[in-house]
Amino acid sequence: MGKKKRPTDKIISNRRARHDYELDDSLVLGIQLTGAETKLLRMGHGNLTGSYVTVKDGELWLLGATIHGTNGIPLEDTTRTRKLLAKQREIESFIAAKQQGRTLVPLDILTKGRFIKLRVAAGRGKKQYDKRQTLKKRDALRDAQRVVR
Repeated sequence: MGKKKRPTDKIISNRRARHDYELDDSLVLGIQLTGAETKLLRMGHGNLTGSYVTVKDGELWLLGATIHGTNGIPLEDTTRTRKLLAKQREIESFIAAKQQGRTLVPLDILTKGRFIKLRVAAGRGKKQYDKRQTLKKRDALRDAQRVVR
């Protein structure tokens, strides 16, 4: 008998977050989903653009994330609020970051084996001129790499 094929690790990424925020260390948290949502995320039908994490009653909640598809999810539930599963110590660190004025930004949805996880980081919003400087540095580095080749 052959080995079972491992499912591929799908990653749904929030690429805009890395452009709009200066991010600190990230944590990987669990997310509470229904069966249909799990199936759609495994197929890659999710979107984190414009979503954020908030703290309510000592718990972490994901707002604005979209899971879309025709697989048994009513249209009004595609952007419902979802609870994040974290240890108390992690929740307290995010509460402290929130009190310092930082935003809790979801970065990626990871599907590893039978688990679906969400990578979250605390970050401070960039100003427009910071974004331009970042793009200039990236272009200069890319040009230098071309010259080296």
